[in-house]
Amino acid sequence: MEEQIKALAGQLRRPENEDGVKTGVHMNEGNKIMNLEAIKAVNPCAHDKILEIGMGNGFFVKNIVSAHPTIVYTGCDFSETMINEAEKINAEYIKSGCVKFHLAAADKLPIVSNSYNKLFTVNTIYFWEDPEHTLNEFKRVLTADGELTIVIRPKHIMEDIPVTKYGFNLYSKEELVKLLSANNFDILETNEIEEPSREMMGRLIKFGSLVVRAKKK
Repeated sequence: MEEQIKALAGQLRRPENEDGVKTGVHMNEGNKIMNLEAIKAVNPCAHDKILEIGMGNGFFVKNIVSAHPTIVYTGCDFSETMINEAEKINAEYIKSGCVKFHLAAADKLPIVSNSYNKLFTVNTIYFWEDPEHTLNEFKRVLTADGELTIVIRPKHIMEDIPVTKYGFNLYSKEELVKLLSANNFDILETNEIEEPSREMMGRLIKFGSLVVRAKKK
């Protein structure tokens, strides 16, 4: 059982191959509320240039670019499997020129400096090896006063989920706010979302998510 949990942890960090494709679909289902709340916080508007870090298979991209025809979206993920799936799912948007994807890690983005006015990421911060460096990279690609939205499951929830003991760095609301503030982001909003409880490995676990929206100083 522990080996299965450990393998799942690896797939959640970087989905790969056929199992990774399945993991991407499961993430869409399990994290639907989180993704929709993230998009709501980002509030896609006309002429926005939006960068997402860790978009998985890109299932929710349509919810962003459909908000206005002038929106430009770029997704970066360090899973080649997810890039391939995202390009399949969003082939028409790619063809029209409003969507593109890059195989890249969060701390080394192939993006021109000061080029996106909004950046968001869902469930990736647990895997950042150097959070300060990653946030500096986010600041680099954001325009002046650009907005960063981070969505996570907070520590008190994640600690009840068995998979998180393998390679996950967990954050409370206070810890995430402190991290952003210490790295030259002004906090604009925090929002805690309650989600339905789920049964996992014979236990009923309370689920929820945290949305933190900040502005580059």
